[in-house]
Amino acid sequence: MARSDRSQAAPSPAPDAPQLPVKSRRGNGVLGDMPRWLPRAVVVTLLIVVAFLLGWWLLGKLRGLLIMVILAQFVAFGLEPAVNWLAQRGWRRGLATGFVMLAVFLVLGGFIFAVGSLVVSQVATLAERLPSYTDDVLEWANDTFNANLSTDRIQRQLTSPDGPLGGFTQRLAGNVLGIGTTALSLMFQFFTVLLFAFYLCADGPRVRRGICSLLPPASQREVLRAWEISIDKTGGYLYSRLLLGAVSALAHFAVLQVLGVPYAVALALWIGLVSQLVPTVGTYLAAALPLLVALVTQPSDALILLIFIVVYQQIENYVLQPRITAKTLDMHPAVAFAAVIAGASVMGAVGALLAIPFTAIVQSFVGSYIRRYEVEEHLLTEIENGGASIDTS
Repeated sequence: MARSDRSQAAPSPAPDAPQLPVKSRRGNGVLGDMPRWLPRAVVVTLLIVVAFLLGWWLLGKLRGLLIMVILAQFVAFGLEPAVNWLAQRGWRRGLATGFVMLAVFLVLGGFIFAVGSLVVSQVATLAERLPSYTDDVLEWANDTFNANLSTDRIQRQLTSPDGPLGGFTQRLAGNVLGIGTTALSLMFQFFTVLLFAFYLCADGPRVRRGICSLLPPASQREVLRAWEISIDKTGGYLYSRLLLGAVSALAHFAVLQVLGVPYAVALALWIGLVSQLVPTVGTYLAAALPLLVALVTQPSDALILLIFIVVYQQIENYVLQPRITAKTLDMHPAVAFAAVIAGASVMGAVGALLAIPFTAIVQSFVGSYIRRYEVEEHLLTEIENGGASIDTS
């Protein structure tokens, strides 16, 4: 009986015997304790992902508004030197901003009205002379190619419902509502940019004080220095565009005078202004009007003018613009060219317009924090007349 009691009693483990790990009920693995930071890390990660997705969604919805605000800020940068000059002479900033904007608007409005009147008159003249031009072209085609073309036949084909002119008229009539909506949207965006630009320029000191009040003194100095650089670089960009526009206007005025094209002064100013202030398609818009006037006056002059415009555009793109941009913005021509391409890819026409001043601002601000060292003399670093010069003798 004593032996049976001893056999049923469980042996007690030794005091120093190692404890074996407890087996999981769900498997044969070891069930360790979960780290305390893991649930919190999972929650924080999920919140970051949700915040990122929400921010990306809001950015997509507010993209148009953000573009208008950015464009308005650059307009304010361009207006602020003149506004500051007037404010230093006793003008209130709101009145000075309104005066500068009104002056710019009147100049541009008067120019657009003059050019618009010119366009209407030239289109009317072209419509009057179109039948005679058509007869001359058909006579030349019949004599050269032994064709049997007539004005009546071509007119019937063009104006038939299945013809190109009839189809274009039907499409245009169907898109009248869409065209009107687009025009109203552009007008709304234009005046929205002007409104934002007015407040950002008129209340510039108040806006800067509000931003600086949230920052320590060291950061305030950096913000104000960045703001000052932005104003200087934007002014340099506008100066470079106006300088290029003046050179373009003078060159085209000389050619228009030699060809005897009427309204040479107005057409030259049109080319100089539109080609520089309208990004991407400005050159083509600028060339259309003088070519139309030359075509009305003498078709052969239009061909000569077209050749000159193409040649001058190449000279401007590869010779004048890189050098003037490098002087006014202290930017390498290759960097300026790449900035325009990148800006157009990201924000379209607005990005192409703002790419160069934005790049110049970033380059100047970042460059002040980069430490530079003296370069050792070497054949590969010798610079002469703006280019590398290697003596191979």
